[in-house]
Amino acid sequence: MALEPGRRSISPDSSGRESPAPRQWRNQLGSEDAPPKDKYYRRYASGVDRALSLFDTTLQEWADYISFLNRLLKALQARQSSITAIPAKATVAKRLSQCLNPTLPSGVHQKTLEVYNYVFTVIGKDGLAKDLPLYLPGLASVLSFASLSVRSPFLDLLERHFLPLNPRALRPAVKSIVLALLPGLEEETSDDFERTLKLMERFKAAIRPPGSQNITPAHTSGDSFFWQCFFLASITGHTRRTGALAYLVRCLPELGHQLQPDSHKASDSRNGTEAELSGKLSQLVTSPEPGLLVRCFAAGLADDQILIQRGYLDLLVTHLPLHSKVLQTRAKAGDLELLLKAAVGVTTRRDMSLNRRLWTWLLGPEPAASNETESGLESPGSTSSHAHGFFSSRTSYFEEFGLQPLTRALLSMISSSADSNPAERAKPYRVCLSLMDRWEIGGLVVPEVFLPIVDSVRDFKEKADNKTDFNEVLRSASVFFDGVESGLIYSEILTLVAQAISPSDLSVADRSGKLNLVNFILSHFKVREEEMITIHAPLTLLSILCMMEETKDKERSTKSFTPLNASLSAQALEIAASLLELVPERAFSADLAGKRALGVETKILAATPNVELLKKIRAFYVTDQGNLDVTSPPFAPHNLAELLLQKACGLNCESLAQKECGPDVAVKGRVLILLLTKSPQKAFLDTKRLLASLHECLSSNTPLVFPTYSSILSLSTHLYSANRILLVELSELVSPLVRHAWAFLSASEPKYHVETVRSLWLLQTALTPTNRDVEAAICSLILEKDTAGTFAQRPADAGRSFSVLWSHSLQDNPSGTDRRGPKTPNGDVKAPPRLGGMDNYEVMLTRPLFLMLDALNDERTQLFMTVKTWLGSLAGIDKLFSVFVSKFAELPFLRRQKEQQVPASSGGALGFSGDDDLDLGLYYIRALSNVLRWMPDSVWGVLAKKTIRSGAYFPPLSEITGTDDDINFQEFFLHVSLRCMAGDKAPIDEGFEVRVNQLYRSALTVLHQVLINPFAEPLSKLHLENTLIDKLMQSFVGPDPYVQVLLLDVVFACLKLRELLPVELPTSPTIEKRATSLDPVKGFRLSFTGEKPPAMRQPPPTLLKCILAGLSSPSSRPVLDSWVSFLGECLPLYSDSVFRVLIPLVETLCAEIGSTFSSLQRLFRMSEQTPVPGAAGPENTLISLLNGLEQVLANGHDRLLAEEARAQVVKSPDQPQGFFGNMVSGVFSTDAPQSRSATANDRLTVLLAFQDAVRICFTIWSWGQGSDSAHQDTTSGASFNYTSLRMRNRARRLLEHLFAAETLECLETVIGIWRGSLDDADLSKHVEVFNLLPALDGSRPKHTIPALFNAIYSRTNPSALDPSRRSTLTIELQDTDVVIFLVDYARSLEDDAMDEIWQDCMAFLKDLLGNPFPHRQTLPSLLEFAAILGEKVDNTNFGEQRKMRRELADLFLRLLTAIFTTRPTSFTETTGSSSFSEKRISETSRQSSVVKPPGDRADDVVGILATIVPNLPKILVENDRILTAATAISANVIGPTLRSKGFPDTVSKNTLVLLQELSKLPNNQKSWKKDVADAFNDARFFGSTVSLVQGGWLALLKQWTITDKERMPETLARITPPTTAGIVFGVGATSARLEADRKTQLNLRRIATLILACGSDAFVIDLPPILDKLTELLGASSTSSPSSTTRAEVYMVVRALVLKTSAVHLAGLWPIINAELHAAISSVVAPDHSAPSDTYNNSSVMQACKLLDLLVCVAPDDFQLHEWLFVTDTIDAVYRPSTYQPVALVDEVSEELGAAMATGSVSGLQTESAAHMAATGSHKRPLLGGPGGISDEVTMDRKDELIAKVLRPFFGQLSIYAFESTYAMAPLDWDGCVQGLLKDLFDERSIVKAL
Repeated sequence: MALEPGRRSISPDSSGRESPAPRQWRNQLGSEDAPPKDKYYRRYASGVDRALSLFDTTLQEWADYISFLNRLLKALQARQSSITAIPAKATVAKRLSQCLNPTLPSGVHQKTLEVYNYVFTVIGKDGLAKDLPLYLPGLASVLSFASLSVRSPFLDLLERHFLPLNPRALRPAVKSIVLALLPGLEEETSDDFERTLKLMERFKAAIRPPGSQNITPAHTSGDSFFWQCFFLASITGHTRRTGALAYLVRCLPELGHQLQPDSHKASDSRNGTEAELSGKLSQLVTSPEPGLLVRCFAAGLADDQILIQRGYLDLLVTHLPLHSKVLQTRAKAGDLELLLKAAVGVTTRRDMSLNRRLWTWLLGPEPAASNETESGLESPGSTSSHAHGFFSSRTSYFEEFGLQPLTRALLSMISSSADSNPAERAKPYRVCLSLMDRWEIGGLVVPEVFLPIVDSVRDFKEKADNKTDFNEVLRSASVFFDGVESGLIYSEILTLVAQAISPSDLSVADRSGKLNLVNFILSHFKVREEEMITIHAPLTLLSILCMMEETKDKERSTKSFTPLNASLSAQALEIAASLLELVPERAFSADLAGKRALGVETKILAATPNVELLKKIRAFYVTDQGNLDVTSPPFAPHNLAELLLQKACGLNCESLAQKECGPDVAVKGRVLILLLTKSPQKAFLDTKRLLASLHECLSSNTPLVFPTYSSILSLSTHLYSANRILLVELSELVSPLVRHAWAFLSASEPKYHVETVRSLWLLQTALTPTNRDVEAAICSLILEKDTAGTFAQRPADAGRSFSVLWSHSLQDNPSGTDRRGPKTPNGDVKAPPRLGGMDNYEVMLTRPLFLMLDALNDERTQLFMTVKTWLGSLAGIDKLFSVFVSKFAELPFLRRQKEQQVPASSGGALGFSGDDDLDLGLYYIRALSNVLRWMPDSVWGVLAKKTIRSGAYFPPLSEITGTDDDINFQEFFLHVSLRCMAGDKAPIDEGFEVRVNQLYRSALTVLHQVLINPFAEPLSKLHLENTLIDKLMQSFVGPDPYVQVLLLDVVFACLKLRELLPVELPTSPTIEKRATSLDPVKGFRLSFTGEKPPAMRQPPPTLLKCILAGLSSPSSRPVLDSWVSFLGECLPLYSDSVFRVLIPLVETLCAEIGSTFSSLQRLFRMSEQTPVPGAAGPENTLISLLNGLEQVLANGHDRLLAEEARAQVVKSPDQPQGFFGNMVSGVFSTDAPQSRSATANDRLTVLLAFQDAVRICFTIWSWGQGSDSAHQDTTSGASFNYTSLRMRNRARRLLEHLFAAETLECLETVIGIWRGSLDDADLSKHVEVFNLLPALDGSRPKHTIPALFNAIYSRTNPSALDPSRRSTLTIELQDTDVVIFLVDYARSLEDDAMDEIWQDCMAFLKDLLGNPFPHRQTLPSLLEFAAILGEKVDNTNFGEQRKMRRELADLFLRLLTAIFTTRPTSFTETTGSSSFSEKRISETSRQSSVVKPPGDRADDVVGILATIVPNLPKILVENDRILTAATAISANVIGPTLRSKGFPDTVSKNTLVLLQELSKLPNNQKSWKKDVADAFNDARFFGSTVSLVQGGWLALLKQWTITDKERMPETLARITPPTTAGIVFGVGATSARLEADRKTQLNLRRIATLILACGSDAFVIDLPPILDKLTELLGASSTSSPSSTTRAEVYMVVRALVLKTSAVHLAGLWPIINAELHAAISSVVAPDHSAPSDTYNNSSVMQACKLLDLLVCVAPDDFQLHEWLFVTDTIDAVYRPSTYQPVALVDEVSEELGAAMATGSVSGLQTESAAHMAATGSHKRPLLGGPGGISDEVTMDRKDELIAKVLRPFFGQLSIYAFESTYAMAPLDWDGCVQGLLKDLFDERSIVKAL
């Protein structure tokens, strides 16, 4: 609460004294009057002292207390009658308060009260008024524990001695007196209740200022101070709130007034009097601070006890109605909101008794049943009939008085819960749901809070830590949402859309946010109720379309009108489409109309302006609130359907005419399509206008974007399927649609291939399979740019587009692909099943196929090259031949048989007649001949394997083949050829004969191709190769790349004449792999003669240069397959020099693969790429380059194996046979050992090539995985899936071949990739490596694990490894890199994989442990590897489990021993030098998102052990072994760390985690407890960082303390009481005293730390000895040993007790603390070198202030009774009277310091802001050292600096801060308080340094 005018200023008031007289504290706790110089008094004082001395010596049992009190009473009674003073009154008061300890029996309490009564009788009224701070604190808590026998004398004491006191003396203690009396009001049936109540009233009267005027018999104008103190007591004293409620019920004035209608106000004479009386009572309880009354009720309503909440609600109804002037005028708006927030918060209890009272308060008084009463001021519960007439309903009452503040309160709850947990976040939703139980309230409030609630849910979705939290909040919000009326929900949705679309000053971001909120509502809440989807959703949809159309009209008509942002338009249309998806067909049917609005004629409806339509809809939602019970919808269902169709049609026509961007057209088309499927057939649609727009858009020469094309096609088919257009009209659209589709089938742009093919089949489905319009359109496009004649020209683009259409049609299966594919713009519309290209390809592709194959007749055209290439990589080649079979089956002359039924295969002659269509037969034969001529050799396997069923064709094929059995294609074509050759008899006609001869020759050609393969011709003598190679290189710059194909064929024809069979080579795994596949490029073919070929000649030197240029030239891309074939056929020519050409070939291929792959990636990214005209498809290019790379690597590796085979070295029999000598090596190399000395360079060359290939293949394989998947364009999802899967599979196959050939080197390359990815910010990349290895057949764990072992040994101890298994070390990897990879790889394996790697792992570990020294850097990680093996084996059951587990346990323990043996020094250095300071820890936490490098992981021995120790029972099984390992770790890791010179800097977070895990192991209590004890008892322990203590040490100390209850007594026993015996002067005395001080300080800090570490009330049993020790130490002086220096630590222990002990257990502490705090704070103004100044040094004063600060902040119950001694705890703290002098010690000291340091440097504004920030923050925190408070960072050397910077601001602000923090009602920051104490405990600067 900010300071206001009228409140006290920050500077303390003047004391009013003119001369600097010696200070006499008004607070008498620490002062003694000067004793009279009288022998009687001295004798009297001596007797009292002797009686007091008994308290410290003889008190053991409760009877001793009574004896002590009797002695004291006798001593006091021995006074002279004239003596009215009490000797040692501070001590007497202190001892008496200690005798009122709640743990003592009531007899002691009665005797104590008797002594008090005598003391008060002696000192009289004036003496008690003067010494009230001395005596009242001890008595204040009596009623909270007093027995019945004690209550009466206690009340007598108050009545007799305290009531007569001066009001000025009582005023500072009023809050304490109220709190003291409230426990007596808790039991209304008790005997003392009425007496206590009257006593409270008498105290209220006792403090009234003189001259107070009576308002009512029970209230006067001077009672305001009492009420303000009472409200404060009720706010802070939550345990005494029952008594406060009882008093309020009986004594709080009724603050309501009658509600009178205007007509009666003038005539009612009582109004003036009642209003005046009501105003005075309101002034009474709200002056000077009206907020306290409100906060008193708010605190009561938020109480944990339901009875108290019920009582305060009753009070609201009867005494503080909502219409009262106190709430409506005097209280601030924020205060009323606070009260309403607390009041509606009770609804979360779901208790009807509470809710019923809340409704009564919110809705006002019930209408009175009887006539207006004649009595004076009526109760708010019995309002007159006039009031009932004035407020026609209770709703109007709430609307006038409560609606606005309640709405603001709920909005405040929603916004303030933004950063809270899910339960708090959902609380406002549950409150609103409860308010909806009463329509009078919910109906008014819910419309105001509906959108903020939904928006807060959306906001939380972005901030939620996990999905579970969000689901919890969404669940609560959904329950609220489901209770809201449908009309309201859609009214709000409509409002949001209108704000986003309509012209206004909102930014684009704000408008987009509103539309996003609508989307959030539709996607997360239930909006599918019947009324919603049949009435509101169509109306909302119509409104959106009307607003869109209206906006477009304004754009056209008004030049200055700002057009609607395109993205907003798209968003709004998406919402419209989403709404339309919800609408069922029945929403537009006549049956649904019922009593709804009557229909309107179509013409009248169409002419209605958009503004009028929107007005009708607005009236329905705003005026009638969308309630169907009140009114009918504004439009009939069929009118609504027509309007929607009209608006959607108009939007589509305009969109098509203006050539809008694709997504806009798509979503508008989607809306219209959905309407077509849902609206009735009779609803009018302007199809003529729509068709005209479609034709106009399609006829444009500008190419369409794909979404536009897809939308038009889908709209066209749906118009036809909905019977809106005729078949003829759809057919007219086919040609332009196919023309645009053809553009998207361009091979250079694979982005929309799959989607386009599906769209064409969708069109074919609408046309039915018998319609051939699509086929005709495709044919016309293929022939469009052809030129016939001598210079024939057929471009390649059409062929490449058809190849795309063919391949995707044959893979088109609607039942499978469409289900898996992404949702297309119209994919969610209901439609009949479409035809699939897989089963119906002949319908669309037959004629275009033959047009394609015609290109094979003319080798001069580009299309010929394309078709030839297409045949080489054709998918579904059997489908192509099936088309030929169908066509041959239709030819009659092939089925004609001779009369003798000569079998066709016999070659019998048949005659042809003039009726035979020989031209057609010749056409098909030539086409087949061309196919067989240009198809790859691998297709012959297809022709030989694929069979044909004769009965599948009509007429049956048996008429051609002569058999009914199934035959294959090859055999069938042989029969067809024979049939054609059989017709040699023909009529004598020259033209006919020519046709027969052509058919004959063509058939011979086919037959020749079926039976044999071509052989080379002897043209070797011409040596044309050099010239032709030059021509080939010159062709790169030519305009036509297809010339290269012809040249390549010619060049190879010349080169193959030089070929010779190579020397027979050993088998390579890559050759085996390739042999089993149908590789389109078989490479060099061998002769059938079987003769040994002569030696080979070297190829021309320019050949390699030409090949490299051809592979890298951009112009060769369209014919790259030919180049790759050429390369494969030329490689055998380099058999003797393959290693010289290998590197340049691989480098070129990898570079081209990389660039091509990059372009393919860019194509599928979000941004559009401009296509390169005429470029080959990147995917085909990539496949071709990978094929070439595989051939080059296979050839080089085969040659390498051949060389190594010739250089075999026989293994000597005495070679060692360890693990690395007898490991199965079939995966890594040949069976024979190798000697690499002769072939080292060649092997290095091959391996470098392998590494390049592995890297590029891994890049391709990881495409679209991990984070890369988010960057793809979603509109081409199906094509991307197809392309990426194809590329990844090809790269995977190549990787498998590489791994099979060289496992070790390839694996090291992969490890290198993994190592490089660790430095990348993208964490998903290094995970891909572990996804790759399981995907490769050649990298199963049984192959990979041995290879990893070889890689490790190659780097640590290569001499122990067989030469054939050593790595070449060409990859820069450290041994730690490989071992860390081994660990991560092992962790990623399935548990079942242990079966196949177990023996290898055991052999490796045994071999390693034979000589562990070379592996010393990796031993910790290898230990982690062994632990992973143990964990995984624990989950399996293969093999002999007991033996295996025992073997692993032995190896694990040996590894552990080896770690500590081989690197003890480096280990301790690592641990110590790792600098686990705050700086390092903060850096570590900052970099936690980045994976640690392997070197750091391998060196982090402690971290590795911390992860292993929890699993030791799984790894070692037996308890003895577990204990051995734990002992070794403690002795070698924990022990040296805790005992090192650098402790505690040597301790890290991992060290403590390791220690915690060790403590959880069974039977390991001894070692870890000793370690913790050693560390805790080390004097350097308190040099630890606070974060480390809080995060690690406290949990350890808690476990350490719980297991042994003697920890606290042991520590207490080390503390010795102060003594002055022994040496009292000299150096020895100082040294001994410093040493005693240091030990005591450390032990006290240990006690405080243990208290903080354990739970609440953990040390209640030890509390008495703790208090005894503290009391002893508080008696120390500056010269005792230990001295008063230890007071700071005593205060720290008390702070710990306050934080961790319930207030009820601390009752015996307060008398000591009161006196001690008073003395410590008073010492601030004591003269230098005085006794108080010497006793309380700067550190002690600072800690005393922090203790007081904490007590004020935490406010324990009993301390509130004493709080007034230290701070002003009443309203006077802020609203201080001009004549008031504070009694609170802090304020008095502040006045003293203010007078002494009037010219101080600390400004009041700084201190004011500190108190204000601390009190108005989100949590209640201490003023000293807290965020926004007063900084405690100051040196303790200079007292003046401490006072100026800390103490003076602190004292000046503490009282204000205490009031403000109470007023703010913020929750206490417990964690902040604990952290502040830990910061002081672990600050070594304040510990005494020994001499």
